[in-house]
Amino acid sequence: METTIEVPDRVSSLELRLLGPMALLRRGKSLELPPSRKARALLAVLALSPSPIPRDHLCDMLWDGPSDPRAELRGAVSKLRVLLDDPDRKRMLADARGLYLDLSDMVIDVRALESKVRSGPDDTLMRDWVMHASGVDGKFLEGLEIDRAPSYSQWLLAERRRWLGLQVSLLEKMADSARPQSAEAMDCLTRWLRLLPHDRRAHQRMLEALASRGQLREGNVHLEAAVRLFEEEGQDAADLVKVWRAARERQSGSEVRLIVREPPPPAGEPSSARRGSVAVMPFEETPSASAGDLGRFLAHDVTTRLAKLRSLFVVSLASTSALEARGMGADAAARVLDVDYVASGMLRRVRGHIALSAQLIHTRSGRVIWADNLRAREAEPFDVLDELCNQLVAAIADQVELAERQRAVLKPPDSLDAWEAHHRGMWHMYRFRREDNEIARRWFETATRLEPGFSRPHAGLSFTHWQNAFQGWGDREHETELAWRYANQGLLADDQDPAIHWALGRAHWLRGQLPESLAELNFSVSLSPNFSQGHYSLAFVQSQSGDADAAIAAADHARELSPFDPMLFAMLATRAMALMRLGRMEQAADWAVRASARPNAHLHIRGIAAYCLELAGRHDEALATVTGLRREHSGYCVTDLLQAFRFADDGERLIRRAARGIDLA
Repeated sequence: METTIEVPDRVSSLELRLLGPMALLRRGKSLELPPSRKARALLAVLALSPSPIPRDHLCDMLWDGPSDPRAELRGAVSKLRVLLDDPDRKRMLADARGLYLDLSDMVIDVRALESKVRSGPDDTLMRDWVMHASGVDGKFLEGLEIDRAPSYSQWLLAERRRWLGLQVSLLEKMADSARPQSAEAMDCLTRWLRLLPHDRRAHQRMLEALASRGQLREGNVHLEAAVRLFEEEGQDAADLVKVWRAARERQSGSEVRLIVREPPPPAGEPSSARRGSVAVMPFEETPSASAGDLGRFLAHDVTTRLAKLRSLFVVSLASTSALEARGMGADAAARVLDVDYVASGMLRRVRGHIALSAQLIHTRSGRVIWADNLRAREAEPFDVLDELCNQLVAAIADQVELAERQRAVLKPPDSLDAWEAHHRGMWHMYRFRREDNEIARRWFETATRLEPGFSRPHAGLSFTHWQNAFQGWGDREHETELAWRYANQGLLADDQDPAIHWALGRAHWLRGQLPESLAELNFSVSLSPNFSQGHYSLAFVQSQSGDADAAIAAADHARELSPFDPMLFAMLATRAMALMRLGRMEQAADWAVRASARPNAHLHIRGIAAYCLELAGRHDEALATVTGLRREHSGYCVTDLLQAFRFADDGERLIRRAARGIDLA
């Protein structure tokens, strides 16, 4: 019996079903689709595209063979307009960017299911949608394969893999909302394991459910089978044994000895704190994207550079490639690998560029936390790789850090582990206020206490004391020594962490040891060329007393690596200071104003803006900036800024000259 999905008339008049055989319904009545598979495929591709698709790309995708692909495309569009458009409403649209659909009054079953995954399990329509998904046995665009259309075939394969991940996320939500002992929960877990036999979370949930139902014999059988399954793949299954033992002990109220052999921990692997984890799948390619294996090379470089940042656990490309070879998509592979995040995408050639449609997914929720279309000008393969890799590494690292900070802030304080305590500290640290800096310090101390071998909280502790010294929130000499001490303690925890060498370089700067500072900062970026904070700090030091041109180049590179960095205000202000020392006052003022407009810019940044504006002859703007400064800190003057920074004589003379003109001397 077919499941009917109720859609109110005022919300939608059209419904497109892509699960199972494609169907288009107008107010519940089926419409006859064009017999041409390519016309129906065009409808599916446009319906799932978040942006207009260039006509050339659609021709390459579906009509690479005919002598006149544009005519074939126009013919298919005409057939679809007859179905989709009303006399007073056009849904098939075109502009200079390409073709697209107006979906504002159309329901697409796959898209609606995605929204159900993101919504809570109490949604009253959730079960109807799951019944619909089950009724078509999980097949996406059934029967819509097209011969001799490799680009479309790759798109279809990627969408079917994505649908598999979506199914699993739906089943997990359904299992979450059902009672553990219920038949509904068992049905969801059984179907989940049928789709992804290597998903550890599904096995753990199944073992817990069997224990809660008192089905201990069945649980033992399931555990033995699961251990064999993972051992055949060379994977450790000790966590499943521990879950089963704990579940049985909860059920019986006494300690349980298991007959199943518990696998030993892998030799030579010391215990370590939990880290955020990410997998990078080999990037798919359309046939026109490159002559070589660019997608795999790109995934290798991204994996390597993310690992060099030392802030995340990064799964090897060998593992992701092995799962991809089995036909496993990003969502499914991430669950098998048991990682928090997975990055994937597709490469194609577009008008002299290599374009990458990339996305980063949070595994447990199935939520896309970042997606973008990245481009590199078509050139030598290694140049293309480098440009795309820089963009990808910056986006993945920044988005994971942001997601982890937000998640840590929302958790109860007494439930945080070292990784989460560190990120809660980061959330407060980047607010650049005295009270938040103190809260950040306490969270970093908590993280180092929970996991002394975790180096990043040591770098965070060093930075909070650096801020106290720089901002005048404590005795400068005492805070400087604490910044230096904690950086050195982090060095003992992990001397290959670029963040530790960054913290030590900044501590050397506070001590007036500029050669040592530059050496540590240069070492931090040699360890990880994508470490944006290292490049920014090199610019910070050089902008005040070194090579101003080098400072501008380093500041620009830091912004390229991390365009949405919490320290963006400082990167902009550093560029302004370097321009000021080069005598390019108008440009310096413009960059300083941009820096001071950032929401977390502190007093010294606004001070720099005031001085640069005055040096550029923009006296009224400078006075307005000073008025705002004085409202927050009535006694602020040039001495505060000069004591915080370490300007060479040329920079100090300029600052003092500007201060006399705006009453900050």
